[in-house]
Amino acid sequence: MTNHMGGQGPGGVSRRTLLAGGVAMAASARPAAAQRPAPRRSALAYIGTYTSHAVHGAAGHGEGINLARLDLATGALEMMQTYPAPSPSWITLDPHRRFLYAVNEVDDFGGAKHGSVTAYSIAPGSGALTQINAVSSQGAGPAQASVHPSGRFVFVSNYGGGNVAVLPVRPDGGLGDAVDVQQDVGPPGAGRPADGAPGNFSISDHDGPHAHMISADPTGRWVLVDDLGLDRTFVWRFDQQTGKLTAAEPAFVPSASAGAGPRHFGWHPNGRVFYDLYEEASQLAVYDWDPQTAALRLKQKISILPPGYAGTNYASELVIAPSGRFIYAVNRLHNSIGILAIAADGRVRWIGDEWTRGDYPRNIALDPSGRFMVACNQRSDQATVFRVDPASGRLTFTNRYVPVGSPSMIAFL
Repeated sequence: MTNHMGGQGPGGVSRRTLLAGGVAMAASARPAAAQRPAPRRSALAYIGTYTSHAVHGAAGHGEGINLARLDLATGALEMMQTYPAPSPSWITLDPHRRFLYAVNEVDDFGGAKHGSVTAYSIAPGSGALTQINAVSSQGAGPAQASVHPSGRFVFVSNYGGGNVAVLPVRPDGGLGDAVDVQQDVGPPGAGRPADGAPGNFSISDHDGPHAHMISADPTGRWVLVDDLGLDRTFVWRFDQQTGKLTAAEPAFVPSASAGAGPRHFGWHPNGRVFYDLYEEASQLAVYDWDPQTAALRLKQKISILPPGYAGTNYASELVIAPSGRFIYAVNRLHNSIGILAIAADGRVRWIGDEWTRGDYPRNIALDPSGRFMVACNQRSDQATVFRVDPASGRLTFTNRYVPVGSPSMIAFL
């Protein structure tokens, strides 16, 4: 007779033992893919540089694109490989991280006074780069590029030429010749910023069009362009089949103040707030963004410098934390990273800053884990690493300096 009180099964094995064994067998039979992946120990990054080929007074000490590895436990940044290239001052990756596109800030491509954009394939695992091809940027002194969310087009802004171009992406990741080129049009902006710190003499390039950044909005339906020289942010409707740009209505919004010099921008993770960084005024402008109509409504502008600062400064970059709680804005000459808290409605509040431990910080980036931020200090030929406090947004220097000639930007793989 079976002893129900003891739960004995065949051969005197308890039901509890059979159940435990079955669970163990099921667990061991699970495919490896179902197991939780181990935490990442490192992250790969690419650092663009200014080389001796650069134009417009930006010639530097770099040698090309640097492949680096960041230790996600310690913040140690190790240089692994350099890929020679003529002033790859801006780099961008496709959405699937299979291809890298580098802007070559030169004016001598193919015998024309144009810069170029070079396409590279990225080796899985190692991050090694293999050049695919290079095409004209369709203008002088290209400064920035971005990839459409579909991965089918690359946009490039030509600072010297004052125009933007749309480059189609081939199936192999290479680039085709531009399918559209648009010239920024309008009167030059004010020679000196009306707003900003007392004693601000950041008088720069308000002599005509200077397209500084181009990027699609999160929906991919619209493309925006910051023109520093004209003090305008242009808005284009984008045809995702042909790559053609058509002016929106209205076609642009003026800067929030005269001579402000719009440089770089970004969207809140909710896709409803647009942030525009003004280089000359050292300000951040906050807009409500309507992704259906492309309407921009200004609701705030704020200095990214500490209260009481006086003198000249050039804002260079902004990074929005994936959490949507903080925004970081970079100051050249003051050599700091301004830290701003983001409220529920997208408005911001300056809460502090951190010295970059270098000279003329041009670019910053958060690693994919959000634990560390790297700053590229152009004039002091090094990158510096900071630990990020996700609760407060504060930055703490890790005491890690990494030598790299004239770093202009960093992009994590």
